[in-house]
Amino acid sequence: MTRREFLGRAAGATLFSVVPGRVMGLDAATPPSERIGMGFIGLGGQGTGHLLGGAWTYVPGGYAGRDDVQVLAVCDVRRERREVARDRCNRIYAERFGLGKYAGVDAYNDFREVLARPDIDAVLLALPYHWAGKMAALAAAAGKDVYCEKPVCVTVREGRKLVETVRRHGRVYQAGTQQRSEYGGKFRIACELVRNGRIGTLREVYAYRPPGAFYPFGVPLGEPQPVPDGFDWDLWLGPLPRQPYCGSAGHALPGCFVGDVNWSPHHYDFVQWVLDAGRTGPVAVEWERGEGTAESGTVHYHYAGGVVVHSMPYPGEAIGAVGGACFVGTEGRIAVDREGIVSCPARILGAPLCPGDARAGRPQSHANNFIECIRSRRPAICDAETAHRSMSAILVGGTAIALRRSVRWDPVKEEFPGDEAANRLLSYAPRAPWGA
Repeated sequence: MTRREFLGRAAGATLFSVVPGRVMGLDAATPPSERIGMGFIGLGGQGTGHLLGGAWTYVPGGYAGRDDVQVLAVCDVRRERREVARDRCNRIYAERFGLGKYAGVDAYNDFREVLARPDIDAVLLALPYHWAGKMAALAAAAGKDVYCEKPVCVTVREGRKLVETVRRHGRVYQAGTQQRSEYGGKFRIACELVRNGRIGTLREVYAYRPPGAFYPFGVPLGEPQPVPDGFDWDLWLGPLPRQPYCGSAGHALPGCFVGDVNWSPHHYDFVQWVLDAGRTGPVAVEWERGEGTAESGTVHYHYAGGVVVHSMPYPGEAIGAVGGACFVGTEGRIAVDREGIVSCPARILGAPLCPGDARAGRPQSHANNFIECIRSRRPAICDAETAHRSMSAILVGGTAIALRRSVRWDPVKEEFPGDEAANRLLSYAPRAPWGA
């Protein structure tokens, strides 16, 4: 008997007389058999925001506040984080269901215990950079649908394996690049106007973030320190080489990355979306030397259709202050970021789309799109292949930054033709037992 069959039968059994009706799906609530059982792995600011509501998550009350989701497990290698999240979720459900006490949300240190639970349908991953692609693939192989925060993956090979695993196991995957869905549809509007020729033939794009890549320099982390009580440092490291704890364990270890793999996925994903490049990528990356550090150079992406994408500092601001992009065509320009959208000439934004114009999808929210796709089994608006291709563009550009020179890229074979030094950066050897 499946979990949903069991809960469905229980809804009509004697439990009805001792549990409030809302728990059993009465009072217009979603029946237990129809709720999606979810686990949340990684409970820092982003993960907790998704779980309980917060900045950048766009779900009032978080997933714990949704009637169509049942949070069953929370997981973090930091004991305090997971225990606080568990207790808050249990209090939320106790209050919602009118119960004196609720203990249906369990806390875990090891994510593998969450993936082993047959009653969990989907997981939301908000992890250190080096864990994102690997854990998402492990979750898909365990039969879970996956919502994964950026950076999606840290090498091209890791991203390709993720795509293959999601496809092989028939899973729904959604990347946390919510500019496709949120912000009042500004990014979607820009995408549709450019795709439908409102600025003429697209020639150039200015993307206001630098790309980045996984490129450990071997920079000393500092003096070894005692591992904080309740922190599983070895599991946090996971596939990275074993090393002592030196007081740094945020999104990434210092010295492991060049450029940006955190904020840039939002903006290059948007650029790839407008270019309709969700199944391909650039064919060459030109690196232009800048003043100062290696990362101060400018990257120029060349696409097969002749469009050139430039990575640029945000005008008048520190690099990438709010990100966004500007699209330059033969008949006008459109610029958009999270704060606004403008066009030159201004009439471009005022012209409505025609019935025959191409549309770019209209999800009400990124989280809703994920939940709806779990039910319908349709691809999410930023599915695994799309997310991988966007991240590949970033990593290819980051390779040019790391090597401080231009590179050619084959988006079909996903390799640098005849470039051994660049191809070495397509993968790395994970520490046991996290290899292959």
